[in-house]
Amino acid sequence: MSNLEEEILRRKKAARIQEIKRQKKNQRYMDMGIRFGIPAVIIVIVITVIVCLVLSRSKKQDEKADFTGPNISIEKSGAENEDTSDTPDTPAPHLVYSASDTAETTSLPGDVVSSYGILVDLADDTILAQRNARTRISPASMTKILTVLVAAENIDPEQLDDTVTITLEYTDYSYANDLSAVGFAENEVVTVRDLFYGTILPSGGDAALALACYVAGSEEEFVKLMNERLKELQLNDSTHFTNVAGMYDDDHYSTVYDMAMILHAAIDNDICRTVLNAHTYTTSSTQQHPDGIKISNWFLRRIEDKDCGLTVECAKTGFVMQSRNCAASFADDEDGHGYICVTADSSSGWRCIYDHVSIYSAFSGLTEKPPIPDDNELPDDETLDDADGNADDGSLTDLDDISGPDELNEPDEAGTESAPDRPSGGNSTQKNKIPVTNEITGN
Repeated sequence: MSNLEEEILRRKKAARIQEIKRQKKNQRYMDMGIRFGIPAVIIVIVITVIVCLVLSRSKKQDEKADFTGPNISIEKSGAENEDTSDTPDTPAPHLVYSASDTAETTSLPGDVVSSYGILVDLADDTILAQRNARTRISPASMTKILTVLVAAENIDPEQLDDTVTITLEYTDYSYANDLSAVGFAENEVVTVRDLFYGTILPSGGDAALALACYVAGSEEEFVKLMNERLKELQLNDSTHFTNVAGMYDDDHYSTVYDMAMILHAAIDNDICRTVLNAHTYTTSSTQQHPDGIKISNWFLRRIEDKDCGLTVECAKTGFVMQSRNCAASFADDEDGHGYICVTADSSSGWRCIYDHVSIYSAFSGLTEKPPIPDDNELPDDETLDDADGNADDGSLTDLDDISGPDELNEPDEAGTESAPDRPSGGNSTQKNKIPVTNEITGN
């Protein structure tokens, strides 16, 4: 074999050896890839899936929180409110209020005319005295306490300055049902704040309906919210409402115990407490009423100079023929010790006031109970406000001999009171610890 042929064979052999080496090297890489690469890919896939699941769950939780969160912050209010943070403290969304009988629970004083009544000590949620407290009654305009509570819980504080145009439906609601009215005119543009005060102070049916429609679109939808709130308060077995104003209806009922719990919830809401505390308020200046409409809480103005050992801070009255004169009030002493009193079926508006005076004074630590006038010593004033037919027009007569220095004038027209400003002194022996600014700020 020639040298050339040997060289060719040698090179082919060398090339074959190199090829075999390359194949073995590639096979080693493939073996390593199979041994380590596939597990690594699996690990990456698993980690990726886990991360995706965590992110997905977090997103769902955020969406759920956004959906279920309350529309507004409802602050826990006290005798004096202080804004200590950007986000106010809020009570539990389904806080339940209750009060219990004790071995010391007694009956109402004997001079109390009301057939139904209760006095609750808020310091320990006990019932100090009662009379037929869990018997069904028609709550009349005390209903409006829940009306303003539900409205306050379903708006943002900034919405208090929103405007609402009064329609013929709102004004007719009062006059067609013989209800008290603020006296708004058709097409008058008022604020939501005006509607809150108008619902409570003169017990305006026009304001109550306008407020309900602003919040829920219609009275029917708003009443659904009211009954849902009663369910949250665990009062739905003994209280049910069919309208926002307190008009009598067989299916519109409550008890004085339940109304006490509703008032308790209301005074824990800053908006409601401010409105229920106002003695007077003047509505916004409008084209129809350039000077506004001055409205008053007659119960507060009539009781403020009666010595019962406490300061009556908040109140709402009511009247229907079926339960006559009713009232729910909140009072406290100089140390902030609070009480709630609710009565129904009193013989007159003035007698209803003196029922509360008698009840508060009996348990406030007064050394001497104030004298309670006889019926023939009281003015002929049957109601403080109306929620159904057969109620008076709110006129006040012969007040000087009963109400002391605070002279109150008769209303200019049905439901539109004209009264002087609240006396600066009030009860000279008691200090009103809630500023009466007539301004709801939501703070």
